[in-house]
Amino acid sequence: MTPSPRNKALAPFARLIGRWKLSARHPMFPGEQFHGEASFEWLDDGAFLIWHSKIDDARFPVGIAVIGGDDERDEYFMLYFDDRGVSRQYDLAVEGNTISWSRNTPTFSQRFTWTIADDASAFVTRGQMSRNGGPWEGDLEAECTRF
Repeated sequence: MTPSPRNKALAPFARLIGRWKLSARHPMFPGEQFHGEASFEWLDDGAFLIWHSKIDDARFPVGIAVIGGDDERDEYFMLYFDDRGVSRQYDLAVEGNTISWSRNTPTFSQRFTWTIADDASAFVTRGQMSRNGGPWEGDLEAECTRF
């Protein structure tokens, strides 16, 4: 069992701590399967959560994110950066075994849902994106299992 974080607002994310292998698909590359890994670890004994992600294909960025929360407002936020130089802020929500995150901007919006298995041995992620205020379309989807 993962110890509780120092920042008690982040306790719902404790189930993600560890290394994950992933199998992913993206609608921009029909019929292709991608593999990679992700890891989640506490920063400063749980003041924040750090997420590293990498798909073993140069067409996908290597990313890092810092997740934190506002305990008074019961809100969560994620700051993301990747090797393309992309920097984004996402809003997060937690409900039971589901973590959702999104950002809405005039040029590029995204929303994702992670559904964590009851025993925390796996999670599934489903994403959508919208370009220039257009309709929502598919984005990265992955199945993640613990190493």
